[in-house]
Amino acid sequence: MAVKLQGAGLGLRREMLDDVLPVLPGNVDFWEVSPENWIPLGGKYREDFNRCVKQAVFTTHGLSLSIGGPDPLDHRFLHELKHFLDRYNIELYSEHLSYCSADGHLYDLMPIPFTEEAVSYIAQRVKVVQDILERPLVLENVSYYIAPNQQLTELEFINTVLSEANCKMLLDVNNVYVNSINHRYDPYAFIDGLPSERIVYGHIAGHYEEAEDLRVDTHGSDVIEPVWDLLAHSYRKHHVFPTLLERDFNIPALEVLLDEVQRIKQIQQAVSAEQQGVA
Repeated sequence: MAVKLQGAGLGLRREMLDDVLPVLPGNVDFWEVSPENWIPLGGKYREDFNRCVKQAVFTTHGLSLSIGGPDPLDHRFLHELKHFLDRYNIELYSEHLSYCSADGHLYDLMPIPFTEEAVSYIAQRVKVVQDILERPLVLENVSYYIAPNQQLTELEFINTVLSEANCKMLLDVNNVYVNSINHRYDPYAFIDGLPSERIVYGHIAGHYEEAEDLRVDTHGSDVIEPVWDLLAHSYRKHHVFPTLLERDFNIPALEVLLDEVQRIKQIQQAVSAEQQGVA
């Protein structure tokens, strides 16, 4: 049985291996990888990954499932993915509530129309994925910049997908903040409207301020204070869920990343202490 996530985590990228091995930093409670970046690898990369998974808990965050896309699900990939998850005893597979293919890969995360038809379509595909993987699919709320054919609000859409598909949620707090600026809504009210029982873990990251009314989700900078504050609110409203720091480029020294991981832990501990005090 795979070990459940807890505490604060960090995304593992191949370019980080020399810095984190031979002994993974002890203050990182779990690590996350994108399976597509590791499944095809052999040689030294596979050896290094084997060394990593023997030392810590791992989870996965996919890039190419395209759960809302028009192309058929890639069953060959899904069976390769199941083998990967089974081999490394990884409990969770998360993906983006978006799509990235239409007659081939688009190499970007595209916004799904917020419609009842899209909800039904996605729910059926989620059930297929869960049946093949023999695991719950964990869907992440994504940043988006246009909302084509919008009939439901973003919050209504996410909640309805989670309910109809009977799947879990990865709460990306930075994406909520980015979308709240770009689409002019209250991020705290949005967080309050999510189903606590479906949130299994979270993401936090930095973004780019393109303009006063436009934020771009980049994972390429430090987390800003309003996003840290929103994370604390998320813990208070729901529960202190495991949370992972994402950093995909402009990757600083490992010590800087570990400082932000420690900041997650500090917020988790502070909110837990508050809640125990109330109890």
